Amino acid sequence: MTNALLLKSIPYEEFDYQTLLDAIHGYARPRMKISAMLAKGDIVRVKKGLYVLGESLRRRPFCRELLANLVYGPSYLSLEYALHYHGLTPERVETATSVTCGRSRSFDTPVGAFSYRMIPLEAFRTGMDRVELEDGRSFLIAIPEKALADRIVVDRGAGISTQKELHDYLLVSLRIDPASLLKLDSARLAEIARHYRSRRVKLLADLVTRLGKSGKGVK
Repeated sequence: MTNALLLKSIPYEEFDYQTLLDAIHGYARPRMKISAMLAKGDIVRVKKGLYVLGESLRRRPFCRELLANLVYGPSYLSLEYALHYHGLTPERVETATSVTCGRSRSFDTPVGAFSYRMIPLEAFRTGMDRVELEDGRSFLIAIPEKALADRIVVDRGAGISTQKELHDYLLVSLRIDPASLLKLDSARLAEIARHYRSRRVKLLADLVTRLGKSGKGVK
């Protein structure tokens, strides 16, 4: 039986080692068969125990967001990747950036780069959303307010002590769309600030409140 027929039983482009073993259960030496599939490019190892179908066998593009959740956990997408995903920043982000309550890690894989920044557990527990895919699966990603809060907190080198400095940092350094700032929920930001115990995020909540009242940027 060809590899294409064997792998046809795998329902999704992304799959784990057990799913792969189930697909080739008739082989006496499954590890040798997996090695042959890898060598031929019919499957691609993202990391130990996690795979995607090779390009020639894919029925649809693999889900990068889902892989980001699976490569290292517990985690969810945030920071630059989530800011672009939510339309707050213009540039496409090559690295899938996430936050975690574990230690910070980075992974360079055959299907792209994944990075994970550690944040406090209390902050990790708030501000995430579940996005449902058409096939019924889902991935976790920060809401816009949390993605921005995470980005501000992890950038320890930015000297921010006033609303004006924060406003300039958002528009110049991060290139945040000014109109997007007006759409942020200041109450959610205030809640995130409490979980983070962060003066910067509280400053962001106050800035968004002020922008919402004035309808324009800080002078």
